[in-house]
Amino acid sequence: MSLEQITEKIKNDAIREAEKVLAKAKSKASEITDKGAKENDAIKDSFAKRFAKEKPEILRRREIVAKLDVKKRMLHSQRNLIQDVYDSALDEMKAFSKNDYLKLCESLLNQSVSSKKEEVLVAENEKFIDEAWINEYNEKKNTNLVISKDNIDISGGFILRSGKIRTNCSWDMLLQVAQEKNESEVVKRLFPSTE
Repeated sequence: MSLEQITEKIKNDAIREAEKVLAKAKSKASEITDKGAKENDAIKDSFAKRFAKEKPEILRRREIVAKLDVKKRMLHSQRNLIQDVYDSALDEMKAFSKNDYLKLCESLLNQSVSSKKEEVLVAENEKFIDEAWINEYNEKKNTNLVISKDNIDISGGFILRSGKIRTNCSWDMLLQVAQEKNESEVVKRLFPSTE
């Protein structure tokens, strides 16, 4: 055999060996691909069965969450509406005529005065409770009330001060107390039960 023939034989043997290795690798790759596809199909089927089984529960939970969200939004809207009612009441109190305003303040003073020497604190922009009105009240009720030089931040009404004791008769406080006492009744009137 010549060198050329030997080289040709080695080359042909190498090609055949490479083809065998390549065929084996292709076969193994095909086997792995088939196995992966089967596993993938099995996982898909498993998830599909699990989802089909859990779907009603998932939908039920979504519905519960949606209902809770609706209730939360309704409650928020109701709270806003209730607050609007009390804000509206405060606006009406601020718009009292002088006569109505002073009648209410006199009634509040009658219920609140204890030592007959208290200070009456009013807002800086108070338009009806003044020195003259307090003096008139003092003469009628035999008291010695004085208007304080200190102003307070209230919407109307007054705060009665005797030493460290304060009796808050401001419109803000009156409405807060009314809201605490009557809120359930307001809710019933604003939102009658549909049951």
